[in-house]
Amino acid sequence: QDYTWEDHGYSLINRLYPDVGQLLDEKFQVVYNLTYNTIAMHCGVDTSVLRRAIWNYVHCVFGIRYDDYDYGEVNQLLERNLKVYIKTVACYPERTSKQIYAQFWRHFKHSEKVHINLLLLEARMQAALLYAL
Repeated sequence: QDYTWEDHGYSLINRLYPDVGQLLDEKFQVVYNLTYNTIAMHCGVDTSVLRRAIWNYVHCVFGIRYDDYDYGEVNQLLERNLKVYIKTVACYPERTSKQIYAQFWRHFKHSEKVHINLLLLEARMQAALLYAL
């Protein structure tokens, strides 16, 4: 709870490996901020709340929780099939199957599902780095 990437992880990794912190932070930010502002067939949608819910859910799966985040958003925004998919890919990638992929967000584009994968893999990497550091 008291150890975050922004406050501690970034500066510590920069001390251990100069410039790597900046590269990792840019990579996390690019994926986190990536959006077409669409969800399924709806255009002009602010997806930041959904992206934050996915990112924080992945961190929560790995035991990282933030006091300033309302985890009720996770339950409101992420359907059960999506949570199962996220947990499977993040924790047990060898169990990921086409069937699990097809079960969540059935009416969404594949590019949106790929973005979910990018978000959860980068959030997983950040969580692993926080534990390692």
